[in-house]
Amino acid sequence: MTTRKGAIIGYGFIAERGHLPAYAASGDLEIVAVADTCAARREAAAKALPNARIYADHRSLLAGEAKRIDFVDIATPPYAHAEIALAALDAGLHVLCEKPLATRVEDARAILKRAERAKRVVMPSHNYKHAPVIKAVRKALDEGLIGKVHLVTLDTFRNTHARGVSEWRESWRREEKYSGGGIAMDHGAHTFYLAFEWLRSYPTALTAKMSTLGDADTEDTFSTTITFPTGVAIANLTWTAGIRKVIYTLHGERGAIRVEDDDVEVAVMRQAAGGIANGKGANWNLTSEQVKSDWMDASHVTWFASLFERFSEAIDTKDYVGKDARDALRCVELITTAYASARAGCREMSLEGPPARELRLVAHP
Repeated sequence: MTTRKGAIIGYGFIAERGHLPAYAASGDLEIVAVADTCAARREAAAKALPNARIYADHRSLLAGEAKRIDFVDIATPPYAHAEIALAALDAGLHVLCEKPLATRVEDARAILKRAERAKRVVMPSHNYKHAPVIKAVRKALDEGLIGKVHLVTLDTFRNTHARGVSEWRESWRREEKYSGGGIAMDHGAHTFYLAFEWLRSYPTALTAKMSTLGDADTEDTFSTTITFPTGVAIANLTWTAGIRKVIYTLHGERGAIRVEDDDVEVAVMRQAAGGIANGKGANWNLTSEQVKSDWMDASHVTWFASLFERFSEAIDTKDYVGKDARDALRCVELITTAYASARAGCREMSLEGPPARELRLVAHP
């Protein structure tokens, strides 16, 4: 198998602690160049990758590397994602990009269109899909254990925002000019693409509310109710919780699934004699298991390793604008519409989305 060579653009925490170790374990992806605007981070990259070529920005990297590499991995703060992705696609490179794909809907659409025209893969780092516990949920759904899902709740509790590297704006997530928004922009994509998969459709409307306890210009608490053709998703995200935890529930025709970090509980309805379809007279068969997923480890190396396998596969199969990319576009649309709803006093707003030909929605990954 031919090893594909790539470059990391933005050598912060997630690139150093998450992406790079996953590449080291990969058999077909190799990082040979790094770009970062911070001199201290360039020094860190040079120490970690002594044979890599180091650049001061993405422009100089693309000028020097476009003919020598196959892909770029964009791990900068979100404000730079669109500019770098478009430049890399124009240089003929495949693109892996940290979430969100962009901070504006028009930029996200431009990236997908450019990728399709250039015949190059664009893939977002939707790494939660690759967590072992989420794969366990997918297996239960594929087996039809709880039937068709009609209600999903997704709670993400954090007691602070994720910190960046100390050498460059450690709290950039609290600065809108770099982050594009607060916890909705930071964690919203993870929440929403899981809802897309579990409800097996894209949303049509939402209402949202957000707040900030301190004086930062990005929200630290965000709540939204999202209407789908197949049901409803309710999401609560906060950086002000008393504990770090994710709690997801999926409710179907014949039962429910609850995820609390590594713990999965599946409740399957068993109809008692004389019971009726609405559940009266029913009881539930409960099973639970722990699926080690290392939620407390923010680097998520094993999740990224699985994601990178999918990226490599997409390149092999010429899946240039696949479902992950289309999900990423819808995530950006949902986040920006939610912000508009919150600013308008929680007014419900429609989600028209891109033309159907751009979505090509399948049941689920």
